[in-house]
Amino acid sequence: MNWSTFIDYFDTILFVIIALQVFYIFIFASANLIRRTDDYPTAKKQKSFLILYPAYKEDDVIMDAVHSMLSQNYPSAHYEIVVISDQMKPHTLKQLRDLHVTVLEVNFENSSKAKAMQFAIHTLPTDKYDYVVVMDADNQVEENFLTQFNNCFAAGSQAIQAHRKAANVDSDIALLDAVSEEINNSVFRRGHERLGFSSALIGSGMAFEYIWFAENIDKLITAGEDKELEALLLKDHIYIDFMDNVPVYDKKTRKEEQFGKQRRRWMAAQVGSMIHTLPQLPAALISGNFDYADKIIQWIMMPRVLLIAFTGFITLLMTLFQWTISLKWWGVFILLIVSLSFAIPDELVTKRFPKALMKAPFLALKMFLNLFRLKGVNKKFIHAAENEK
Repeated sequence: MNWSTFIDYFDTILFVIIALQVFYIFIFASANLIRRTDDYPTAKKQKSFLILYPAYKEDDVIMDAVHSMLSQNYPSAHYEIVVISDQMKPHTLKQLRDLHVTVLEVNFENSSKAKAMQFAIHTLPTDKYDYVVVMDADNQVEENFLTQFNNCFAAGSQAIQAHRKAANVDSDIALLDAVSEEINNSVFRRGHERLGFSSALIGSGMAFEYIWFAENIDKLITAGEDKELEALLLKDHIYIDFMDNVPVYDKKTRKEEQFGKQRRRWMAAQVGSMIHTLPQLPAALISGNFDYADKIIQWIMMPRVLLIAFTGFITLLMTLFQWTISLKWWGVFILLIVSLSFAIPDELVTKRFPKALMKAPFLALKMFLNLFRLKGVNKKFIHAAENEK
């Protein structure tokens, strides 16, 4: 095989791999544009909720989150707020208890959200709740949050993901973080639901039937608990609803260092999930569990930032090498940009957006380098300084 033939084969294989990922994003980003009303009928009965806040050194934000949940227009007798406190200050714990919030104190050697939730489920009564809601310690919600969840469950849902949105876009990094999350909301939640597939989970603002959750919580062993929960749900053929009209406001990091830590943990969780579930893809397809097969395919795909950077780099490289080869690469790169433009909400395309976008290549490079630093990251919680996630 001569050098020219090798380049042709390499180019073809690489193009197919990238084009399939771009086409996948295009399909679901386009579906995201389908509009529909997601209101559920008012439930006849108000069921009981357990609200879990795993909180690792979250003294600066936990009170606002709890006050937000206490402001629900849902009967207080029908929901209990539980904060699993890992290394928080005594003053904060006293404030929480003064609000009649249940506080469970833990001190794990390697802290994780999974361990905190497992401790809570094993400690609390087993027959008191109908549903469990998992929140992050900096999340805030609107007053009809639990009412909307109750309506959705009453309509037959067994698992729900709310629409997590940025609480702040007051820095370039926070804006990029918000854009990244909304792209994922558009493609992997709204777009998927529009085409009949399950929504992806996101780690907070998610709710489950309590019995199922209690039976499966001990199966979580990594810091990627949302992906583990997804796999367990979909293997059980449980559909995950996306409540687009129920916002959960999430604080976005303002610093590049914390952004990098967050993405490093997410990539470790994705790689771990891919390695664990990839052998199950043929069986999922053969058995007709296309929801689970789709999820495994998601975990095989590149993170969006890396996909943009890599596709752009290859396109430019091929243009310099042989412009005729580059034409198909320009086509797929443009399709990727168009797809992402479908997925980004107009309100995030602010005056700050072009300036923030200039930092994306540098962040993509850091994410690429993080691929070689994933060992051990998926086993413990990485705390973000100053409570920034």
